[in-house]
Amino acid sequence: MKAVVPGSYDPLTLGHLDVVTRASELFDEVIVAVGVNNSKNYFCDMDARVQMATEALRHLPTVSVEPMEGLLVDFCADHSVSVIVRGARGGADFEAEWAMAAMNSSLGNIDTVILPSAVEIGFISSTLVRSVARAGGDITRYVPPSVVHALEKE
Repeated sequence: MKAVVPGSYDPLTLGHLDVVTRASELFDEVIVAVGVNNSKNYFCDMDARVQMATEALRHLPTVSVEPMEGLLVDFCADHSVSVIVRGARGGADFEAEWAMAAMNSSLGNIDTVILPSAVEIGFISSTLVRSVARAGGDITRYVPPSVVHALEKE
């Protein structure tokens, strides 16, 4: 069975890495769909986000990374994906994910699996990592080494 793990991955964090790794253990093939959210002010452009995710996930042989524009359900249909996998850090995330799962089910008749975050990294978010990075702080404990290296080039 094929699954998609969508996100903006700006940047990819250890939380994302955990969810994708666990998804790769549950499904035969996983596509990490790097998307566009028009309400976000991106730290990195699409090409950089795709490259960072590709490098960070290279060790997972059943995982591929692709850019995604438009509706997730359309991406799923185009790639014959039957399940969306999302991570959730806590109650507010679960509520938001439930609403998105219901909408995706309504739009595209697709199921969503929500994986709770690992306790030790449940506080990490791309938003917090971007804030620390923009202020010149050390983000090495929150993102894979390849992401640190890529951001140093930016």
